[in-house]
Amino acid sequence: MRQPEPHSAMRRLDVLVGEWDMWAVGRSVGPVRTEVAWLEGGVFLVQRADADDESVLPAEWRAHSPFPTVMLTGYDDSSGEFTTLYADGRGVARTYRTSMDDGVWRQWRAAPGFHQRFTATFSDGGDTIQGGWEQSEDGETWVPDFDVTYVRADTA
Repeated sequence: MRQPEPHSAMRRLDVLVGEWDMWAVGRSVGPVRTEVAWLEGGVFLVQRADADDESVLPAEWRAHSPFPTVMLTGYDDSSGEFTTLYADGRGVARTYRTSMDDGVWRQWRAAPGFHQRFTATFSDGGDTIQGGWEQSEDGETWVPDFDVTYVRADTA
């Protein structure tokens, strides 16, 4: 069976491909191994993370740990936007809009009572990503949720 041809916009996500060690909450969570790879010859991007060793999670996270997580990102050529589907070990499933422009990675969603947004920047030649999640009940007043740092695994 022939594979579909990936849209050229997907190349903007190349910087994410690889293995990463992820830390969160001021490095109290992690490192959590995160793998990002192309699917279907570059038509989709998949990100998988798992905390196989629960010692990388503080006690207060273990009871509500989202791990394992999986995100699948694709591109809509009619809207010019990326969409990311998210699912985790708690049974949570969400849809985010995603962008990658000028070294800034963003994800966001508007949902009644629980809006979220993520902004991160690349440094160290693309080997470090630092950012954070924010949340809002009304989509107008935002509060920090948690910070995230990714370090390319072969440089960690």
